[in-house]
Amino acid sequence: MNVAAVRRLALALPEASEEPHFHLTSFPVKGKIFATAAPDGSYMNVFVDDEEREIMVRVDPKAYETLTWGKIAYLHVHLKNAKARDVGTLLRSAWERKAPKKLVAQSG
Repeated sequence: MNVAAVRRLALALPEASEEPHFHLTSFPVKGKIFATAAPDGSYMNVFVDDEEREIMVRVDPKAYETLTWGKIAYLHVHLKNAKARDVGTLLRSAWERKAPKKLVAQSG
């Protein structure tokens, strides 16, 4: 996996955009960030629910780990170790958590 693939997958989601976020690239939907990526392509942070995050960490601890920012826990993805199919699923899950319910329903 690389950052170009993350960008392609994230921007394929309805009304997703790309914006700078401090030293990272962020992917928001309607102003709410669902993922960030390092400019060097080494990692991605994705805001999935606790259960999905814990499953991914157990399944492949070389690719996934839990990190926190204040009280917010998120999934840190080491892109060189992650599978494209998993990254796509994680991005979609995070997008669904942040997107307005009406937009999620319209996207199927």
